[in-house]
Amino acid sequence: MQISDLPYPDPGVPDARSGPRFLWWLGRGQLGGQARSLAWGLLHFCGVAGLPYAVGLGVGAAVDRDGGRLLLVGGLLLVVGAAIATGDAMLHRTAVTNWITAAARVQQLLARKTAELGSALTRRVAAGEVVAVSTGDVEKIGWFVEAVSRFLAAAFSVVAICVGLLFYAPSIGVVVAVGVPVLALSVLPLLPRATRRADVQREKAGKATELASDTVAGLRVLRGIGGEELFLDRYRDASQEVRRAAVRSARMWALIAAVQVLLPGALMVTVVWYGSVLVLDGRLGVGELVAAFSAVATMLYPLRHFEEIAMAYSFSRPSAQRAARVLSLTRTDEAPDSVPAEPVEAPAPGGDLYDPATGLLAPAGRFTAVVCGDPDVAGRLAERLGGHAVHPGDGPGAAPPSVLLGGVALDDLALDSARGLVLVQDKDPVLLSGTLRELFDVPASGAVAAREALAAAQCGDVLDALLQAAPDGVDDAMDARITERGRSLSGGQRQRLALARSLVTDPEVLVLDEPTSAVDAHTEARIADGVAALRAGRTTVVLASSPLLLDRADRVVLVHGGRAVAAGTHRELLRGEPRYRAVVTRETDGETRSGEELTEIEESA
Repeated sequence: MQISDLPYPDPGVPDARSGPRFLWWLGRGQLGGQARSLAWGLLHFCGVAGLPYAVGLGVGAAVDRDGGRLLLVGGLLLVVGAAIATGDAMLHRTAVTNWITAAARVQQLLARKTAELGSALTRRVAAGEVVAVSTGDVEKIGWFVEAVSRFLAAAFSVVAICVGLLFYAPSIGVVVAVGVPVLALSVLPLLPRATRRADVQREKAGKATELASDTVAGLRVLRGIGGEELFLDRYRDASQEVRRAAVRSARMWALIAAVQVLLPGALMVTVVWYGSVLVLDGRLGVGELVAAFSAVATMLYPLRHFEEIAMAYSFSRPSAQRAARVLSLTRTDEAPDSVPAEPVEAPAPGGDLYDPATGLLAPAGRFTAVVCGDPDVAGRLAERLGGHAVHPGDGPGAAPPSVLLGGVALDDLALDSARGLVLVQDKDPVLLSGTLRELFDVPASGAVAAREALAAAQCGDVLDALLQAAPDGVDDAMDARITERGRSLSGGQRQRLALARSLVTDPEVLVLDEPTSAVDAHTEARIADGVAALRAGRTTVVLASSPLLLDRADRVVLVHGGRAVAAGTHRELLRGEPRYRAVVTRETDGETRSGEELTEIEESA
């Protein structure tokens, strides 16, 4: 895989059982790139390993005043220099390719998992952790994958230097052969402590990121209650904790780097001292001493890659663990070792939507309103109706059975098929930045035009506002730009644009969770009429408690205590079901409504 071939047609199915297994899976998926990087690395480091011997031969030829041999050594140095330069350039190129392609694969896997889980992802994994995995962790994982081939080539060159010295100058080669393993393994006792400190730093950084995300998301509310300074002080404290943890981690890595400098220096001093003694005794030639000294000096370069691979693994292992934890999440709560069943065929159009867990039935082609009373329960029910199984961490008990559409379990359908049949719009929809035309460029049946959806969602004032704020030369509101998350619009305007986007898709079943909670009563009534007219003959489920919406529904279902306990029209339930009346009219336990009051409520609706 080359960078020009990205993105991957299929990033594959990762081994997410643990962080090391995930790293191993990534490495196996890039065997071709790793082999190329290793080949160029061997060329580069073998050139580095051959340099001391060429220098030693040159010194020996100069001492012997052998011009022919000196000329051959000069040619050998040219070949070695060309190998070092070419290998280094191509090693860098292939190693960076491995880094980028590995990071891209992880990004694609995370994006696919995010699309699969939807809003359930942030209920099961902290938002700060999701941000950390998709940003810094991806780079650290790519770093380790990229460093493996360089380390293997460096290790080969170190072994080659030691073996070469044993044959070239056995008396001094034994000292080097014994000292090098000590150098390579000297940092191992320090790595666990360095890794723990790095983990603490990343944990605190994740918490600080999560606090910053929450603060930014609630900035408008914080300004309203005067809580900006309070949260700013909290973020200052969190960032200082991150700084202190980073300093403690850096100290340990600085100690490891110092050891990597001190011990090779000690080995070099030992080689020079012992080699000088051998030269004075006549047991070692000057050229051999120069070769041994050059070998030890040259060996410092590949030995640095031992430190790098240790750092890369220490940083990437917890990053891979976090990525694996996210990638191991599933839509349903299958056992880890269970074999997923083959997806079944999509049901024929016109089937009822039924939730066995609550007993909720939404007849095909009807406008059904659902009253829960608890917004959290309504949100989880909306997710279930869209085929997102409730995770045990989201509520008590085991995961309930799948929702059925036309008698077919949504969990048994392929994800794309399930998403095409049932669309869920939650209570906090997100608008992406771009033009309004790009906002409505979504998979759709083509039966509903953008203008029709905008009209049904009562977006006329939104179009006027966007057009007024657009730069000169923009005459069509569809070409006006929306800022990030629609921040330039009010909450009601964002909500209506999101509703219009959902209407454009024209799914077989549309589930709306509180689609009009941020608009005024008159606009809400017109939206209810518009949605009912545009979705005529299509299955629509609205979770709401507003009498204006409930009165325009063909069927209203009351969900109480996790079960559908009553069904009928809004007016029937208002008169005959006290629990329904308590939710819709905000009636307290000590209050009752007279017949005249109920009539007034019905007339206002």
